[in-house]
Amino acid sequence: MSVFLGPLDATGRVPPRQQTRVAAFLVSCHGAMARQLAIALALQTNAAWQTELNTQLYRESEFVSLLVRATSWTPDPELMFLLPSWEAAWLPRPPDGIPDRVQALTIDIAALGHALHGAIRPAALLPDSTPLQDPFALALRRIELESNRLIQAQILILKRADLLPFRNAVNAAVESRHAQVRRLWDDMLSGIGVERGIDQ
Repeated sequence: MSVFLGPLDATGRVPPRQQTRVAAFLVSCHGAMARQLAIALALQTNAAWQTELNTQLYRESEFVSLLVRATSWTPDPELMFLLPSWEAAWLPRPPDGIPDRVQALTIDIAALGHALHGAIRPAALLPDSTPLQDPFALALRRIELESNRLIQAQILILKRADLLPFRNAVNAAVESRHAQVRRLWDDMLSGIGVERGIDQ
């Protein structure tokens, strides 16, 4: 097991099988985030929340588009079994104890986003020798950079004053989503011979 993707090919690119598996996972989770944000945006009446949800919706959509274009895709039969389990994992799980179901859905989306952007560091998987202009490497670096910004917005949502009465439910939702995302990310990486390091 290595803590980096590779070995790189003669041109310094990550093997297509690893690109495909990593990109499929990221497209699945960020695509799910985009779909849920679109639904939450349509239901949300709070103007402040609408602005932030709209911003995040377009950023998640950008991640998906970027990965689809930058990845060297190759057939991966195992995805037939992996994708359904990933998609099921991203389904909404509104926390109990919050009477406003739209608010509960928004909290779950923010918790999932916090986990995706906080627990997954895709650029940390790239060896130092990866060419700076490699499309797949550029996509992973871009996603990680923007994730650092998005997580700040999710923290603001999760720490809003009107959620103080539900602090325990919010914290439990965040912890649960983090554990789920870390487990799925680690399992996916182990399937391509990669072990998440301390900085990943």
